Amino acid sequence: MDVAVVGAGRVGTALAVLLSKAGHRMVGVSGGEGTRKRAETYLPGVPFLPAHRAASEAEVVVIGVPDDAIAAVCDDLASAGALHDGQGVCHLSGAAPLLALGPARAAAARVFSMHPVQTFPDVDAGIERLPGSHVAVTAWEEEGFRMGESLARDAGGRPLRVNEEHKALYHAAAVFSSNWLVTVEAIAERLFREAGIEDPIAVMDPLIRGTVDNIVGLGPAAALTGPVVRGDAGTVRRNLEALASHAPDAVDAYVSLARASLDLAERAGRLIPGSRDRVEEVLDEWRS
Repeated sequence: MDVAVVGAGRVGTALAVLLSKAGHRMVGVSGGEGTRKRAETYLPGVPFLPAHRAASEAEVVVIGVPDDAIAAVCDDLASAGALHDGQGVCHLSGAAPLLALGPARAAAARVFSMHPVQTFPDVDAGIERLPGSHVAVTAWEEEGFRMGESLARDAGGRPLRVNEEHKALYHAAAVFSSNWLVTVEAIAERLFREAGIEDPIAVMDPLIRGTVDNIVGLGPAAALTGPVVRGDAGTVRRNLEALASHAPDAVDAYVSLARASLDLAERAGRLIPGSRDRVEEVLDEWRS
């Protein structure tokens, strides 16, 4: 199919490269100067065009702009007459609703979204990581689902249907799975340095990888270890006292995560009778 990418950032560019390799024709990309440079590097020979021109020549229009800009860009394309009956129009957001593509639907286009369940620190990583990863596809009609799933497979992805009403919840799950994991590990790196460890990442590496292997192999409930699941209130207290002295801004995060861990351990039936009360007594002392 003839494909145009409006706003080819890291995800849009990686997707365009993979779709090109699968035999789709890139009829144009549009965006700012960053998009132009990415196109020159990764999509040589693909025309850099105004958005309405790129979209009007395509069978599928991929809108890869930031979430808050999707609706305005789609409206601009529709107002310019660039969207039409039978055309596919999609965005790449995991959280933005399909309503953001309302003007495309009003123009009788098939609307859907595709969101790779993967992290894209740069275009090269996206090209490498998207194949084999799941791609969440959301649509209102079966034709939209089929078009999105076909493109996801052509890019090497594994299509995963996510209904519109569950999209924001699905994306929150992805945030916990990736973004907050990074934030927690950043806290850990800083604490290791405070403890005198010169190369925290090297120390963290096997621990992080082992933990992820356990999560994937056993599931989170069985993978959980540490003082909370053991009911070791004394260790929890010592951890919090150390944080209060050296990294007081991390106390609230520790308390919140400890409570979440208690809930997980209790649901899994892994808490020793009375251990939750002992740990919560300590946590209550540090409630902000």
